[in-house]
Amino acid sequence: MAEIVLGLGTAHSPQLTIPAEQWALLVEKDQKDPRIDYAKLLQQAKHGIEQELSEEKKHARFAAAQTALQVLRQTLAQVAPDVLVAIGDDQHEQFLDNNMPMFCLFRGDSLKMAKRTFQQAWRRAEEEEGSQLPDEFPAHPQLAEHLIANFVEQGFDVACSNQLREDVGLGHAFTFVYRRLLRDGPIPMVPVMLNTFYPPNRPTPARCYAFGQALRAGIESWNSAARVAVIASGGLSHVVIDEELDGRTLDGLLRKDRARLCSLPAEKLQLGTSEIRNWITLGGAVEHLPMKLIAYIPAYRSPAGTGCGMAFAQWG
Repeated sequence: MAEIVLGLGTAHSPQLTIPAEQWALLVEKDQKDPRIDYAKLLQQAKHGIEQELSEEKKHARFAAAQTALQVLRQTLAQVAPDVLVAIGDDQHEQFLDNNMPMFCLFRGDSLKMAKRTFQQAWRRAEEEEGSQLPDEFPAHPQLAEHLIANFVEQGFDVACSNQLREDVGLGHAFTFVYRRLLRDGPIPMVPVMLNTFYPPNRPTPARCYAFGQALRAGIESWNSAARVAVIASGGLSHVVIDEELDGRTLDGLLRKDRARLCSLPAEKLQLGTSEIRNWITLGGAVEHLPMKLIAYIPAYRSPAGTGCGMAFAQWG
């Protein structure tokens, strides 16, 4: 039977790709973001926030994040799994409000990339990192279809898809894995898409953890000798950094404390912070493996406390 031999968790923030000296591009985005009240955040910012915003500190945090990514990349290369199961969120890339599944697995034959053009300067700076990617990567429909059937047997009403939108291609949570972790060569991937962002049908933390447990059961029931890695892409807290919430999440994962993870306040899992759901799902899938926290980096970028709580971890 197949076996989960590795778990990885990684942030995929633009701050991992855009050099620290260009983070001002993201601050400009934050100031105009209609989803947040930037002026109110300025008033509520924690005492001493200015100390977090020195050029020296921003460059140090960017460098630390690159080092952490390199550790994950080397670990993935050393373990050399046969297939990846990647857990990520879809942000109106494949699914729009007219059809928004809670969970969806991709079961197509290949993962196509799309060359996209963006007006925003920060998006152009981020996309330059992936400009040399091939047009297509291998998927793994055999494992995907096995997992779909197994989820149904375990009481999860999962959606499935065998096509990606031609104008978008593979979503950001999954292209990040290819851009930053798989430079040594592609590994077939099964994208598992969660609706972390959009009400009213976002999964609760408890449902995410149970979904992760069901994912492990599905992988281990697959009649194959394949060695499988499971990756959570995204998080932790952003656009507004919440170090307390990030700490609770990481502590729950390190202690394998299901109750602590399942009781994370859903009302705080909004916008980018909602990607913590991907990590909770991973926690359920790899609860049998020891966890090592590579780094937690609260990468502040503005006096309003915006930025990303970037975490990097491995299991196994």
